[in-house]
Amino acid sequence: MNLNELFQQQGLGVMATASKDGCVNTAVYARPHVIDEQTMVWGMTKGRTYRNIIENPQASFLFKASGPGFSGVRLALELVKTEESGPMLAKIKENTDATVGPGTGTAVTHAAWFTVTEVRPLI
Repeated sequence: MNLNELFQQQGLGVMATASKDGCVNTAVYARPHVIDEQTMVWGMTKGRTYRNIIENPQASFLFKASGPGFSGVRLALELVKTEESGPMLAKIKENTDATVGPGTGTAVTHAAWFTVTEVRPLI
């Protein structure tokens, strides 16, 4: 499965994380920035998802492509690094402004880089 092609489609994404003591959080998330088939980057605010990945670098991302049926993917992820500045964060902020609305990119404070450790079909 080519993840770059898959994430060109519209759809719904959900990121799941857990704190160091196991409290699980799920949140609707945008499609990732695909660096290569093993590296994905998401913009994050200072919310629960970000706090969880700092405590526990394991996460999961589910993506269901729009349309009939269940086309999509489940990704197991491991945090590599976060950035609070730089070209990737600037790009994410610009994309957020363009897709959500002017000024909304200011809420995005981190670029979170993940390695994809497993790829599974949606169903």
